[in-house]
Amino acid sequence: MSDATIEVSFKPKYFTSKKLVPLILVLVVVILDQLTKLIVTDTIPLYGMGASFFGGFLRIVHINNPGIAFSIGQGWSVAVRSILFRIIPLIVIIVVLGVYMRNDDFSKLQRWAIAGIAGGGFGNLIDRFFRSEGVVDFIDVKWFGIEKSPFKFLRWERWPTFNVADAAVVVCGILLVFSFLIAMKKAKNSEGDE
Repeated sequence: MSDATIEVSFKPKYFTSKKLVPLILVLVVVILDQLTKLIVTDTIPLYGMGASFFGGFLRIVHINNPGIAFSIGQGWSVAVRSILFRIIPLIVIIVVLGVYMRNDDFSKLQRWAIAGIAGGGFGNLIDRFFRSEGVVDFIDVKWFGIEKSPFKFLRWERWPTFNVADAAVVVCGILLVFSFLIAMKKAKNSEGDE
């Protein structure tokens, strides 16, 4: 009989610090988003302007958006909006976070970007579930439209009003796309070196 011992250690695959720490950004985005929306709804009347900066380039206003980006769907029925703007996004965010937790190949930047996108998604979902009037938007930025552009959005005088959650989704989405493009380029270069 041998006196050898076998050491067994349990390391949870899905809950490592490299996966959990970036999820702090989810909470930070949700808290900042909801706090700023609370301040806006408490201090600026609906459709009013609270402040203007840089000669009107940036304005803080109070708008409710029952639709999604660019007010898409604001005229649709409540039932259709509930399914398309509440249930489906909630399922998508849960699936994305599930993939996030199971995947060991995401880079640090990709993990933080996914967390920022999820935080923005949850921030707007809170409004969609708990504010019957829709998502609170308040950041209004001048858009230097090109009058003769064939594309309507290039002729806008102001960019559609948005909020902290929207900004987190867009900025982190751009970072995520660039990080994937960089990773693909590195993979392609390493294949060429072999």
